[in-house]
Amino acid sequence: MNVISEQHFRPSYHFTPRENWLNDPNGMVFFNGEYHLFFQHHPYGTFNGPMHWGHAISSDLVRWEEQQVALKPDELGVIFSGSAVVDWKDTTGFFDGKPGLVAIFTHHYHEPGTEHALQRQSLAYSADSGRTWVKYEGNPVLSDDRFIDFRDPKVIWHEETLKWVMILACGQTVCIYTSPNLKDWEFASEFGQNIGSHDGVWECPDLFQLSVDGDSSRTKWVMIVSIGSEPEFMEGSRTQYFTGEFDGRTFVHDEDSKRVRWLDSGRDNYAGVTWSDIPSEDGRRIFIGWMSNWKYAGLTPTEGWRGAMTTPRELTLESRNGEIKLIQRPVREFSTLRKPLLSLKDSTLADANARLAELALDSYELVCDIQTNESFSLRLRTSAEQETVVGYRPDLTELFVDRTRSGKTDFHKDFSGGNPIKLTTTSPNRVELRIYVDGSSLEVFASDGEAVFTNLIFPDSDAMGLGIVSEDHNAILHSLDIYLLS
Repeated sequence: MNVISEQHFRPSYHFTPRENWLNDPNGMVFFNGEYHLFFQHHPYGTFNGPMHWGHAISSDLVRWEEQQVALKPDELGVIFSGSAVVDWKDTTGFFDGKPGLVAIFTHHYHEPGTEHALQRQSLAYSADSGRTWVKYEGNPVLSDDRFIDFRDPKVIWHEETLKWVMILACGQTVCIYTSPNLKDWEFASEFGQNIGSHDGVWECPDLFQLSVDGDSSRTKWVMIVSIGSEPEFMEGSRTQYFTGEFDGRTFVHDEDSKRVRWLDSGRDNYAGVTWSDIPSEDGRRIFIGWMSNWKYAGLTPTEGWRGAMTTPRELTLESRNGEIKLIQRPVREFSTLRKPLLSLKDSTLADANARLAELALDSYELVCDIQTNESFSLRLRTSAEQETVVGYRPDLTELFVDRTRSGKTDFHKDFSGGNPIKLTTTSPNRVELRIYVDGSSLEVFASDGEAVFTNLIFPDSDAMGLGIVSEDHNAILHSLDIYLLS
C-alpha cells in the first residue's frame, strides 16, 4: 500500500485553504468583476477552533486566489457564519454615497468558566472591494434572548418593499427580520414549525427567487435550510429546501414542500448558500457548499489542511414529473478547464473497458450516456483493493454511490453508508451521468441535475483505474467523454 503524503488528498479544481481548517462558505458576493468567497476558518490548526473569516477571490469561479484573513475574533466573540451584500445605495452611510461591501455575521461569545454562549448579529464593511474590513462600532445590531441558537444571517435586498431582509437560523426554525439600513432590524415572521426535517439544529438558511422553467413571468421563492448532525441519525448534517411565496415579511410554503426534500443525496454537501449581487445580465443563482459532514469533519485523513468546497453550481427551478424541483448543474465556467482525453460513441462495454484500462486518473470529469436492461456500475479510483462505485438499477430507477471500499474509511463508523435515490426518467433503461472526480471527492449529477451525490473519498495514490461493469452484455454506451480538469 502506498504511503500517503499530506497533499495526496488535496483536490485539483475544488477550493481548499492553503493550510488548516475550513468549513461553511460565508459572505459570497459579486462586486466589480470579482466573486468573493469567505469561509469559516481556523488559521492555527486543522480542527474546528476559534472561527475567523477566511477569504478568496476569483474572476471565473474556478481559479481562486486566497487573501489575508478578513475578520478576526474580538471582545464580542469569534466570527461565525453570515453573508455579504453590495450596499448600492449606501443605506448604511458607510461609503459617502458610493456603493460598498457590507458583511453581516454572527458574533459567538462563550462566557469563560460557564456553558453559556451568546449569539448576536454584527456588521463589518469594506470600501476597497473586500481587501480590508472595518467592524461597525455599533455592533451588535441584532440580538434576541429567546434563542440560544441565533446565527448564520443571510441578507437580501427586497425591491418590492425597498427593505433589507434577513433570514436567520433560530434553533428549530428560521426568523425573518427587515431593515431600511442594515443597522436597525424589526422582527417580521418565523417559519419552520411542523414542517421539514428537524433531525438536527437548523443552520445556514438562504432565501431567493427563481423563475420556473425559465419563464420570468412565473416565479417561486426558494428557502434553503441546513440541519446539523445528531448521533442517532447516521446521515449526519444535510441540507433541505422549501419552495413557496414571500412578500418581504412572511414565507408561505407550497404543497410540494409538505414533504422533506433534500438538496443533495450524498453525505458531503453542507451549509451551502448562494452568491449575492450576481448582475442581472448574467441572471444566474450560483450556489456552493462545504464538502464535508459534521459527523466526521474533524477526522478526515488530511494533513496540514482540512476542508474543501463543492463545485459552484447554478440553481434553477424546473418542472419534472408534475413537480417543481430545484435543479443543480455545475457552472459553465468549468468547461474552460477541460482538456479532452477520451471520446467514445456507440461503444460496447468490452471495447470501452479496453480503452479505460489504458488510463490512470485521479482528477477528471466523466460524462456518459448508457442504455442497459440490467444493473450497471462505474468503478472509479480503482486498484486491486479499492474502488468507488456509482451504480444504477433500471428495474428500480435507482442511482447509488458505494464508498465501502473507497480507501480510508475507518475514521468513522458511518462514513461508508449511503442511500439510493430514484430518478425521474422517461426511459428507465437509459441514464446520463456527469461525474467529477477530484483527489478526495466525487460529485455525481444525474437526470440533468435533478439528482446529485456529493461524497468525499480517500483512496490510495495508486487507485487511479476506472471501468464499467454490467450484467447486460448487450448494453450500449451511447457516449463516453473524459476530460482532464486542471
